[in-house]
Amino acid sequence: MDALDVNPRILKALEKSKLQDYGSILSLSGPDISRATQLTSGDVGILQNAVADVVMKKLPVMKAIDLLNGDVPSLPKHSRLSMGCHVLDAFLHGGIPSRGITEIAGESGSGKTQICLQLCLTAQLPKTLGGLDGGAVYVCTEDVFPNKRLHQMMKIFTEKYKNHPDAKDLKPGDKIFIEHASEKDDLTCCINKRIPMLLTRGLVKLIVIDSMAALFRCDYSVREAVHRAKDLGSFGSRLRGFSDQHGVPVVCVNQVTDVVGTGDSRNRKSMPALGLTWSNQVTTRLLVSRTNQVVTLSQRNELGETVETFESTVRILEVGFAPHLPQSQCQYIVDEEGVKGLS
Repeated sequence: MDALDVNPRILKALEKSKLQDYGSILSLSGPDISRATQLTSGDVGILQNAVADVVMKKLPVMKAIDLLNGDVPSLPKHSRLSMGCHVLDAFLHGGIPSRGITEIAGESGSGKTQICLQLCLTAQLPKTLGGLDGGAVYVCTEDVFPNKRLHQMMKIFTEKYKNHPDAKDLKPGDKIFIEHASEKDDLTCCINKRIPMLLTRGLVKLIVIDSMAALFRCDYSVREAVHRAKDLGSFGSRLRGFSDQHGVPVVCVNQVTDVVGTGDSRNRKSMPALGLTWSNQVTTRLLVSRTNQVVTLSQRNELGETVETFESTVRILEVGFAPHLPQSQCQYIVDEEGVKGLS
């Protein structure tokens, strides 16, 4: 602070208030600084400008276009986790971000769990193929874990990459750690004890919670809304800490609730559950829904000949909000192999 080019009277007031670093000045509002230092608003403005000038000289100036293109060597590049489908990867600009919480919200039967299972498999691929070269931990809080469906997908997944030089030794069944948490205390134990152990040992590179809403919609009464909000904030902060510290993506499934529009009871729309408290913890929100449209697709062999045809319901993947994506949507289907986007 002594290096600031300001009136000594301002420096003396700073010393008395114990504001002795640039971060404290820049993180507080003008009125807050004024109350802490007893300085006038004019003196506070001079102080803020002086601190900003010093900080700008010490830190390199970065352009937004350089950040977008990843042309800033001083910043670590955040990887993406492939969805296992080139159409969906293109829609999501490379896949699921490796930093922050990605929420997948939708009604029952829209494909939320199918996407999570597929991510658990693609996470084990080498980074050259869009994976994270690591395992996944899957915390199941609702129904019984779909073990049969996972084995069906694993069989096709292993066959798909058996001849690839970078992924021929894949054993996807050995790197998925499944945890069941039927109560909030079980989830607390899992997040505070078991997941940190897996992360510290480098055994997992993906965390999946399926789902957050199952516990937080049932275990609290209406009078416990404040208590629920505090617990949600605590869980979200813990999960974001895992992502920041270990560079792993966190995927949380969420249910939706129907909202009736004013003036017309037929004007219904769905929105993610758990309210604003949980929304503030989420970095990227993806919304999935099921349509009434059915498409007929053909399965072909290595010679390009049609082996069989099948019908599949069309689903919608929509970007609710994301720091790196525009609000748009993409169609996809679910077949025996997994989730596939429709181009």
